[in-house]
Amino acid sequence: MTLVKFANAQKNRVTNPFFNDVYSILNDSFLSEKLTTKIPAVNIAETTNEFQVELAVPGLEKEDFKINLDKNVLSVSADKKTETVDENKKFSKREYSFNSFSRSFTLPESADYSKIEADYTNGILKLTITKKEEAKLQSREIAVK
Repeated sequence: MTLVKFANAQKNRVTNPFFNDVYSILNDSFLSEKLTTKIPAVNIAETTNEFQVELAVPGLEKEDFKINLDKNVLSVSADKKTETVDENKKFSKREYSFNSFSRSFTLPESADYSKIEADYTNGILKLTITKKEEAKLQSREIAVK
């Protein structure tokens, strides 16, 4: 394969400002809303005593969350009520509107389903799932004979 560098790369760009404005509007409003994910980002960590699940969900209240455990599936969902819009404001662009989401996590057999705690601080929902006593790792040094 041969790479060829074009001497005048500016000729390939569209020079009609009207087209650039229309493309910008279409790109910003239609595509970004449709392609933006509605599922919050999650971090899952394991320590010797527990599992930690953290979801990035800013702008919600504690009352918006619903956390259920069905057998070994932990489900986290939220439903944010739509706020009234100020008619005096005219938005040229409005990107953040969080309505609802639902995420489910299959818990391992080593999780103690009776000891699950949830805490919501600074836009992070942190779920702590304690491990069963027999599942906690026992560490020890093994001597070589």
